[in-house]
Amino acid sequence: MFKTGIGRSNNFDSAKAGDEACRAALAQAGGNANLITVFSSVFYDQEKMLQAVQSVAKNIPVVGCSSFGEITTEGPSSKNVAVAALNSPDIKYAVGIGKGTDKDSFKAAKEAAIEVKDKARDKISLFIMFLDGLAENGAAAVRGVQDVFGKNFPIMGGSAGDDFLFKKTYEYYNGEVLTNAVVGVGLSGKFSFGVGVKHGWEPIGLPMKVTKAKGGKLIEVDNRPAISIYEDYFGKKAEELTKEPIAKMAYTYPLGMSVKGSPELLIRDVVIANEKGEIICAAEIPEDSEIRLMLGDREKAIQSAKEASENALAQLKGVSPKAIFVFDCVARHKLLGDRIGEEITAIQNVLGKDVPLIGFYTYGEQAPLGGALGPECFSVFHNETMTLMVLGE
Repeated sequence: MFKTGIGRSNNFDSAKAGDEACRAALAQAGGNANLITVFSSVFYDQEKMLQAVQSVAKNIPVVGCSSFGEITTEGPSSKNVAVAALNSPDIKYAVGIGKGTDKDSFKAAKEAAIEVKDKARDKISLFIMFLDGLAENGAAAVRGVQDVFGKNFPIMGGSAGDDFLFKKTYEYYNGEVLTNAVVGVGLSGKFSFGVGVKHGWEPIGLPMKVTKAKGGKLIEVDNRPAISIYEDYFGKKAEELTKEPIAKMAYTYPLGMSVKGSPELLIRDVVIANEKGEIICAAEIPEDSEIRLMLGDREKAIQSAKEASENALAQLKGVSPKAIFVFDCVARHKLLGDRIGEEITAIQNVLGKDVPLIGFYTYGEQAPLGGALGPECFSVFHNETMTLMVLGE
């Protein structure tokens, strides 16, 4: 019998918040669990919060990360600690970590994947990752996992946040609070799962060609400084656009990249612009890529959440959903504003209002292109995209 418990606390005391959320989750899961997942605001003292969770969880593995906002069955929230307790005799979990994502995301993620593979007693069917939200290249981290499990292996996850400060994010591995790390979880055993991946952003303006780039650094577009994309559109000079993280202004206007096999353009967030006119993106945009400026729309964002849910439900092939994980970009939260709850309601209307749900608002998402599984599955790093995963018996 697969039981999932969800707990949430907004207690101002960091230790009490962790304790309350974990106890509530375990109680709903029948008093025991195989895995505890935690998402928390950086409002809390991370060490005290996680130690309290681990104290309640005892020997149960604990994973997770910091966030911009937390999502539970009750809906979206901020400055909370959210905990999920997964209790199933048929699912086995193997957990691993990799460090140094600020220097080599590929290497760190590969280390986490190797540890997961070595610990697992059975063949891994699904890999979940929690990546530092300020990693040097999120796309490279996904490739690091693929280097261990294969090109067509399903990878899901989210990049840690820090309440829109863009200063420091945290990853959780049992009682340890990490930074510049990736935590991986491998699932094996008898279970079903489905995934949904959709963003709903629309391209505006003419296509542009990336003429110079290095990793996540966009240097020139159409042989002009990359910052000219936003200078032209917003009518602001480069100096104005480099004073603070450009992400705080341009989250509604990300870049879309054409990718073979994707029904939608792959979204890339811009994070920081420098005095050279270069733009640092949340993940790489290779040279010679065709890109477009994108525009967000509230109705299409909510519709995309509904369609992602429908895709995940179809992949379950009639199996009842027992747990929903949502990895939703901070930019979508900003776009939807006071309508943010409608996006989660759209998911629950498809997958079930009473199905336990846990998630967080991310600085990037990891999921298969178009939500495809099987031979067509190819996992990549996304931005501003609704990605969700449903587990069933």
